[in-house]
Amino acid sequence: MPSEVTAPDVTQTRPAKAHGTDISHDLRLAVMRLARRLRQQRADHRLSFGQMSVLSTLDRHGAMTAGALAAYEQVQPPSMTKTVGCLLEAGLVTRTPSSEDRRQVVLDVTPAARSLLDEDRRRRDAWLASVLRELDEAQRAALTQALPVLEVLAEK
Repeated sequence: MPSEVTAPDVTQTRPAKAHGTDISHDLRLAVMRLARRLRQQRADHRLSFGQMSVLSTLDRHGAMTAGALAAYEQVQPPSMTKTVGCLLEAGLVTRTPSSEDRRQVVLDVTPAARSLLDEDRRRRDAWLASVLRELDEAQRAALTQALPVLEVLAEK
């Protein structure tokens, strides 16, 4: 009979080196694990992560062309065309002629997509808030101080 596997005590992990590869390795693992946990909190709406990312980008940055959206999402235009097609079919994205160039079409989220995104964000924010409440004051302060640095890394 196999023995039960227990999760490691993450409060007792070795500190990352301030300079060198250990911090990049440890940060990558921590960010990946946290992202995985946040993805597990998604509402069940049958959209892929790529589709949700496209909706989120349009919601945050406003209407844009498929080409601009593909560049922002760092995917090839044919992939974006397929993703947008699925979202159009689901009634989550609209296509309207560009006010600047009538030959171009801009994409935007529908009210249904905005509602779906709001629910998804609410669920993940609630989960993260509950986890953060379990941390002590010093741990929350350390995270607060690290947030600007994490934002800089995320924008690179």
